[in-house]
Amino acid sequence: MPHASLPKATIVLDIGKTNAKLALVDDETRAILAIRTTTNEVLTEGLYPHFDVERIWKWILEGLAEFAGQAAVGCISTTTHGAAIAVTDGDDLVMPILDYEFKGPDSVAEAYRALRGAFWETLSPDLPGGLNVGRQLFWQERTYPSAFGRAKTILFYPQYWVWRLTGVAVSEPTTLGCHTDLWNPEAGTFSRLADDRGWSKLFPPMVHPWDTAGTLLPALAAKTGLPADCRVVAGIHDSNASLLPHVLRRRAPFSVISTGTWLILFAVGGSIADLDPARDCLANVDALGRAVPSARFMAGREYSLLTGDSKAVPTEAEIARVVNERIMALPSFAPGTGPFAFREGHWSHDPATLTPGERIVAASLYCALTAETCLQLTGAAGPIVVEGPISRNALFLSALTSIVGRPVVARTDATGTTEGAALLAKGPEGVGPGLPDADPAPPFAHDLTAYATAWRETTE
Repeated sequence: MPHASLPKATIVLDIGKTNAKLALVDDETRAILAIRTTTNEVLTEGLYPHFDVERIWKWILEGLAEFAGQAAVGCISTTTHGAAIAVTDGDDLVMPILDYEFKGPDSVAEAYRALRGAFWETLSPDLPGGLNVGRQLFWQERTYPSAFGRAKTILFYPQYWVWRLTGVAVSEPTTLGCHTDLWNPEAGTFSRLADDRGWSKLFPPMVHPWDTAGTLLPALAAKTGLPADCRVVAGIHDSNASLLPHVLRRRAPFSVISTGTWLILFAVGGSIADLDPARDCLANVDALGRAVPSARFMAGREYSLLTGDSKAVPTEAEIARVVNERIMALPSFAPGTGPFAFREGHWSHDPATLTPGERIVAASLYCALTAETCLQLTGAAGPIVVEGPISRNALFLSALTSIVGRPVVARTDATGTTEGAALLAKGPEGVGPGLPDADPAPPFAHDLTAYATAWRETTE
């Protein structure tokens, strides 16, 4: 096919905690022309559990070469999960990129808490394992002082891939402002912790997520067949990628629920003043550098545990039994996270006596009721937009509609992260009206008033 006839497109590298995607997105229609996926594996050998970046890199290069023949690619945009950092000597990693679920950093928790500063400075809650990047750095610095002493640059995960693609090191606000303890969102400056430890000097210059970091390294352009002038933008935190199209197109107040392994709620126009750090509330920083009240829980992980990943389709009789007999999953099945972080998850009924369909119904109601809790904690108001895998769960959507009494709109046409990251190729001025919303989800088929009341009473 002649080059002139190829569609103009952007490649989005989207690395979630569970899976990684490489998508080819049409610049005009925003349709996904092609997509490749792989698992995001954690290696357990070596210093500590860490991400297999070399396997992902090989997979990325294969995908870039494949997509080079399918479109005229003008830009690559990266988006990844948060709480992952690359400590480099300017040429290579000085230690592996830690898996944030590893409990090792908890060994320094007491000493770290004395240094991390108040919640109201960073709007970042005290989280377990490596979920606070500051704690990761503190643990690495104490545990591996020789390696850490060689550090010249610290990169967040989206910008690590930008660096490998371009050789250029940059920082951007959305990943830096994602419960890291390193950023003061309201002041727009590094936190006292980051300054006191000297870490702030190791982060490269701050740019906007849509700014061009550089062009593809010549050797990579030659290897993949992509144009030598293919731009690579600075990149963005994945949940903020989901949020980006909405903050540019919608009028506050509204909420965006971005889902995957985590359910992240952004309450645009909500209340920062009432955030409760003990309940996994925080402020994320959007692509425009503004603090957004947020709350979260591991909905994808918990739903999988509750259902065993069953693909059963619940019958009307199964739905009715769960509601009428108040068959409930009660939080929390992902210890240390979410608004019920310190509760131990359990079933109201023996799960062995439940059909796969009944477990799916109860798990969907569990996610809807926990999401409602997150909405309340952030002072959310207005319509609710749901993106990611849970947007295809009709039971969840209808239950949330009935429980909150506000419109719930599912965006099932694409993953929100991919769409948002693709928009970075054009920058905020190039964002059009976007795809029209689907009709709001209908209310749940059964009255959930008594069920929801009983669930709340049990979790209080």
